[in-house]
Amino acid sequence: MGAHPHGWWILLHLVLFVFWLGGDLGVFYASRYVLRPDLTPVARATALNVMSGLDLGPKTCLVLFLPSGVTLMALEPHGARLFGAPAFTAWQVALVWALAAAWLAATVTDHRAHGRFRWVRRADRAIRIGLVVALAGVAAYTMLADRPFGVTTDPRWLGGKLALYTLALACGLGIRLTLRPFGAAFGTLMTSGSTPEVERALKRAVDGCLPFVFGIWASVLAAAALGVFKPGADV
Repeated sequence: MGAHPHGWWILLHLVLFVFWLGGDLGVFYASRYVLRPDLTPVARATALNVMSGLDLGPKTCLVLFLPSGVTLMALEPHGARLFGAPAFTAWQVALVWALAAAWLAATVTDHRAHGRFRWVRRADRAIRIGLVVALAGVAAYTMLADRPFGVTTDPRWLGGKLALYTLALACGLGIRLTLRPFGAAFGTLMTSGSTPEVERALKRAVDGCLPFVFGIWASVLAAAALGVFKPGADV
């Protein structure tokens, strides 16, 4: 007999988790070479290109995590139901995937253009901020309400997972804000060479992101644990 579709979507969700965390680790490792003043500017530029190429993987996984999670809810065999009806209908799932595809297109375009298309960057940022606000509210309600949306299986673990995804989104916005001075400093490095001021600016921008990076890692790992163990769920 063939595998239940729910199982294939779980596999996709797990693959996204692996590539998200693994890609982020690669980005972190490459960033250490970008900061090494003993390397030539060309070698550091190569490390930056590797870092940028790897970073597209986690960005893609972050976007697809949401629609794949919605699909899992729609296919949940233990009765993910809202007020007695299926949690999500087929057309609602399709709409979520269509919106995610548009968001992914904006994310990939912004990544490859390195911010040259400002309206694309603004649209991507607006989507992320809107999701942080909306999902934080849904997560809080799911964790605090007695029967959120009429669900009787005690889905607080799902609210926690949603809150962790929201935290990862917020950390990503923090990284973007912290990295703003990096481009100008690296441009100076490539044109004028290394100076103590340039090295300090690069290190401040990259290392300033570390709390947000560690926040993303912790959020992704904790969300995976909640998805596997579903603590407190009545299923």
